[in-house]
Amino acid sequence: MNIIFKTIVGSQAYGTNTVGSDTDFKGVYVQETRELVSFGYKEQIEVSKDECYYEVRRFLQLLQSANPTMLELLFIPQDCIIEKHPAFDLILKHRDKFLTKKCLHSFGGYAVAQIKKAKGLDKKMNWEKERMVRKSLMDFCFVYQNGKTLPLETFLFDNNLDEKRCGLVNLAHFKDCYALYYDVSKQLGYRGIMAENGDNIRLSSIPKGEKDLTILYFNKEGYSSHCKDFVQYTDWLKNRNTQRYVDIENHGQQIDGKNLLHCQRLLDMALEIAEQKTIIVRRPNATDLLKIRRGEIDLERFMEKAESDILRLNSYFEKSDLPDDVDKDFVNELLLQVRYAVTDV
Repeated sequence: MNIIFKTIVGSQAYGTNTVGSDTDFKGVYVQETRELVSFGYKEQIEVSKDECYYEVRRFLQLLQSANPTMLELLFIPQDCIIEKHPAFDLILKHRDKFLTKKCLHSFGGYAVAQIKKAKGLDKKMNWEKERMVRKSLMDFCFVYQNGKTLPLETFLFDNNLDEKRCGLVNLAHFKDCYALYYDVSKQLGYRGIMAENGDNIRLSSIPKGEKDLTILYFNKEGYSSHCKDFVQYTDWLKNRNTQRYVDIENHGQQIDGKNLLHCQRLLDMALEIAEQKTIIVRRPNATDLLKIRRGEIDLERFMEKAESDILRLNSYFEKSDLPDDVDKDFVNELLLQVRYAVTDV
């Protein structure tokens, strides 16, 4: 690799690092012409989970999309820079041209997504007291009675009926609906409502002349979605980084403090882009951000402020004279200049 830029990124650059924080590195390289025109092109090289480099063409592509991580490299504090080739100065000289209205969605949009997760709109996110409960197939079955619908379990309990003595028959032209019969005599051999493994409806053979009790509806799509969500949730619980979870002050819950820290950081940065047309990587409010990470906040007040910032963000970007996009001809010419400065193109 012809490395033209290498720097420390992440919490060390933001000033929000704590004891035990990893040191992350990112950089940019220029591949040789022979590799560019052959199958040897590599747009990205991950040395480890903490160290990653981007080929200059890929880097410029990500800059055009207002990728926050890439844009930060253009404004990184000097004390974080480990290596810098003069060719990278050709990009730094034009760094302001990469700040566009796309930043509203790349910075602000990501922050909004994190706020939604933090508010519990994502079932498997950070709210320990709202752990997902595994539901059974019966929880997705409903019956029709006296002009109303009610849960199957309620219907069975109220009428003192045994699920295993029930029988179901498909109803033509009624998707996921069944006629429900009951074996009063215990002699008809009805198979019950649920299969033995409990993950599907079971049908029975009903003798002619038997009268059905009611119509049963099985919310099959809802049950399938729940099963999928539950598997994802349990996998998330198993693999999550528990060290990031902190008790929220006076709230009785745990939350991913690092997640909320980045929510606020991204919102602050987006506002600065719209107002000041720059990116301040080393956060002047690092102390306050670390309090957020430690859970030393009033959660409701935090959410209110975040929602207020989001409204301001949309307004500021609407009024801003930032360009809508990066000029593609300019970027193409810049790419060639950087390559010429490093290799014989």
